[in-house]
Amino acid sequence: MKKLALVLMFATIGISSAFAQFEKGKKYIGASMSGFDMSYSETTKFHLGLDVLGGYMVAKDWMVMAEVGFNFHNKDTHSVSVGARGRYYIEQNGLFLGLGAKYLHEWKSYNDFFLAPEVGYCLFLNHNVMLEPSIYYNMSMTNFGDKSRFGLKVGLGFFL
Repeated sequence: MKKLALVLMFATIGISSAFAQFEKGKKYIGASMSGFDMSYSETTKFHLGLDVLGGYMVAKDWMVMAEVGFNFHNKDTHSVSVGARGRYYIEQNGLFLGLGAKYLHEWKSYNDFFLAPEVGYCLFLNHNVMLEPSIYYNMSMTNFGDKSRFGLKVGLGFFL
């Protein structure tokens, strides 16, 4: 019985220390990879995306982020994007809800603006490092039918 009480006590301490990362003033840096799109567009057969993120906790459980992304579609179609997003972390279960806006420039002189909601999960690997799988939807404001994408991405984040 004493062993069970000690295990529960250490588990509670470990879980509460992981959630201490969501306090105001914490800094965040991360990267995510996508390429598992379930797209409405038949023109894009292959997609690999890499996003670099930086963030700051402005209040408990609320983070603002800046992002830069590189997307590789087909052999002749590549794009770069810049954007901002916000996240709300639900501490009780590790989920986060996000909403962002980004500007995309494709090498073939195509420009677009996207709204990007996402839902994800924070899996802490240690006190400062977390794995972040998420589902996102990039909704195009100029060509909704062909350029909007729904997909899955996996990220790795570091709290500083």
